[in-house]
Amino acid sequence: MAQYMILIYERDNAWAEASGDELQTNMEAHNRFPEQVEKLGGTLVGGKALQPTATATTIRDDVVTDGPFVETKEALGGYYIIEADDLDQALAIAKVCPAPYGGVEVRPVAVFE
Repeated sequence: MAQYMILIYERDNAWAEASGDELQTNMEAHNRFPEQVEKLGGTLVGGKALQPTATATTIRDDVVTDGPFVETKEALGGYYIIEADDLDQALAIAKVCPAPYGGVEVRPVAVFE
């Protein structure tokens, strides 16, 4: 099986502004995700949430800058790494990945022999 990374991009402040009920609903969706991956024939290898972009540090050409490099409405908030038979299966899995305040990106993990 190949590995794919599902990158979760959402509005940076959406989770901080969410109500208690919204937070609970969204966390329940993330807690269900591993079971959904298995039902779709994939394997969840790992995943983590990231701290807000205000905690980011960017390095470009040896210049260190506080904060994210690119200002956008949506920021990388977390990721999952899955194993899937092919891109079609990875996309089917990504479609059920919770991202209530944005969307997801699927990228194959590079393999170097």
